[in-house]
Amino acid sequence: MLQDPLFLTLAAACLVVVVILMLGIGGFAKGGEFNRNHANRLMRFRIYAQAIAVVLLLLFLYIRSKG
Repeated sequence: MLQDPLFLTLAAACLVVVVILMLGIGGFAKGGEFNRNHANRLMRFRIYAQAIAVVLLLLFLYIRSKG
């Protein structure tokens, strides 16, 4: 499974979601100018990345069930 390119892409997408989420939580905890300027943008990016990760997960599961 570690040599499956779709699995690696899915893992990378999940990692991107986690990184964006941690940036958002860190900015919220720190507050200040960074949070005012970037909070909504980070949440939008997280939603987009999460949607892509879910689609990749469903595609991966579909391909695995057919194979």
